[in-house]
Amino acid sequence: MHLERPSLKWQDEHLDYIEEWDGRKLQPRNFRFDTDNSYDQYLKELIVEEAGSDDRVPTSNYFLIDNNRILGMVTIRHVLNDYLLQVDGHIGYSIRPTERRKGYATQLLAETLKITDQLGIVEVLVTCNADNIGSAKVILNNGGIEDEHFVEAHGNIVRRFWIRS
Repeated sequence: MHLERPSLKWQDEHLDYIEEWDGRKLQPRNFRFDTDNSYDQYLKELIVEEAGSDDRVPTSNYFLIDNNRILGMVTIRHVLNDYLLQVDGHIGYSIRPTERRKGYATQLLAETLKITDQLGIVEVLVTCNADNIGSAKVILNNGGIEDEHFVEAHGNIVRRFWIRS
């Protein structure tokens, strides 16, 4: 099992992953793409987005791969702005619906933390909604230390955890 950057070789598997979400909001957002455009165009746009812009921070995106199948996806945000500091943190990840509750999220986060180390991110903020008990366990299993929660304007409670390398 390993992390791998999106590339043309993953096009069919990426489409299959998206289809498995069956209309639900795919997370992380960077992995959504308009199927009316080519996958090559999506990859070019992803590279531009990863560089960051006035309102977007630089990011890195990876697939969690096992036996030539995408099991999960992760976005690493290299720096935090005010919003990310409260709500989304450095890392956003998902596991495909049919592969949940098998320990893959814990492995995905562990592999991702190796990359944040390489990027020089010493204190990594990982968040989850208060009702997402599974994600909280994943974060705690990877050394997360809970900080103060954040309440969004619409009432959602965001649990915030720091992982120090």
